[in-house]
Amino acid sequence: MRTRPLKVALLGCGVVGSEVARIMTTHADDLAARIGAPVELAGVAVRRPDKVREGIAPELITTDATALVKRGDVDVIVEVIGGVEPARTLITTAFEHGASVVSANKALLAQDGATLHEAAERHGQDLYYEAAVAGAIPLVRPLRESLAGDKINRVMGIVNGTTNFILDKMDTSGAGYSEALDEATALGYAEADPTADVEGFDAAAKAAILAGIAFHTRVRLDDVYREGMTEVTAADFASAKEMGCTIKLLAICERAADGGSVTARVHPAMIPLGHPLASVREAYNAVFVEAEAAGRLMFYGPGAGGSPTASAVLGDLVAVCRNKLNEANGPGESAYTQLPVSSMGEVVTRYHISLDVADKPGVLAQVATVFAEHGVSIDTVRQHGRQDGDGEASLVVVTHRAPDAALSGTVEALRKLDTVRGVASIMRVEGE
Repeated sequence: MRTRPLKVALLGCGVVGSEVARIMTTHADDLAARIGAPVELAGVAVRRPDKVREGIAPELITTDATALVKRGDVDVIVEVIGGVEPARTLITTAFEHGASVVSANKALLAQDGATLHEAAERHGQDLYYEAAVAGAIPLVRPLRESLAGDKINRVMGIVNGTTNFILDKMDTSGAGYSEALDEATALGYAEADPTADVEGFDAAAKAAILAGIAFHTRVRLDDVYREGMTEVTAADFASAKEMGCTIKLLAICERAADGGSVTARVHPAMIPLGHPLASVREAYNAVFVEAEAAGRLMFYGPGAGGSPTASAVLGDLVAVCRNKLNEANGPGESAYTQLPVSSMGEVVTRYHISLDVADKPGVLAQVATVFAEHGVSIDTVRQHGRQDGDGEASLVVVTHRAPDAALSGTVEALRKLDTVRGVASIMRVEGE
């Protein structure tokens, strides 16, 4: 074993960063044995230097992150500050000064991963980011390495624990959205401002990263269709149960049937109770991968939190340090296919549409005609009269698979019918 330590600098010392530092200290001997050399914490860049940080020597604390990444004697930078800037500049500066980077920054990687990969390759450094997608779940490396010889056709999963907790509570307890969100906040699953989670921004960033790796093409955050889950209601869950389904916020990345394009999207969807993702409860994450040779694979576990995310960071740190010792690099960006990213309108999917209609003869025929005019085939129809005698009924239509643009056009046409009082809910159906 080499006795001279590999030096590691930490950018950020919040929930994840402090846990990374703790594990580096308490498991120092094990890490040294696995890497082949000891690792040493060389500095920690923070915004609030006066805060007490147990287990970290005060002399290691600095507010000058730029000076830390420019030191030249640091082998690996661990970036857990998040956001686009100054993280992007700090990471590219680290590459310029001879350090490899381990990052958990999904927002930056989804928005400008190409720039980071190009900088890493130009300076002969590694860029690893297992923690950016699904916490402790090994996913990036299996896609990037273990399945590198296979052709991946679809990646579908639950990649945000907050939204899964909320939807799970709505499903199992009958709670409304606001009530379930309050419980998630009280338990620490939801931030004070949950927008990034519940509106799908967090999941969309992860979908962009997963699609890029799976399909060997560049997919940016702007390429991902995004729809939040704040409009999901108890009535939607009741309809889902009638179909033998539940509702999840899914990130779905697909290769087109002809192989000529890819899509990436995030939205709530009904999935059959028999699908593996339907049983993912509480704040857990799970990702379902469909590959040509390997078949169907599922990755499951805690997708967020200090310890799970730190576990993924440390796994990357060990791999990068081994590469440093061997004067080698791990896999970089693979974007050789340069496939176009299709719009959501081109995606072939199914709809569950709940309509409030006039309770009189001929309504179903009018609705069916609209579907036929837009080339959308109906799978099932359920109509229920209202007990309050207000002259209205509920009509639930589930379609066969069709281009999303055709389905959206159908809904807009339905809204214009005099006999349709309103569209109560629209939801896609996946997992079949």
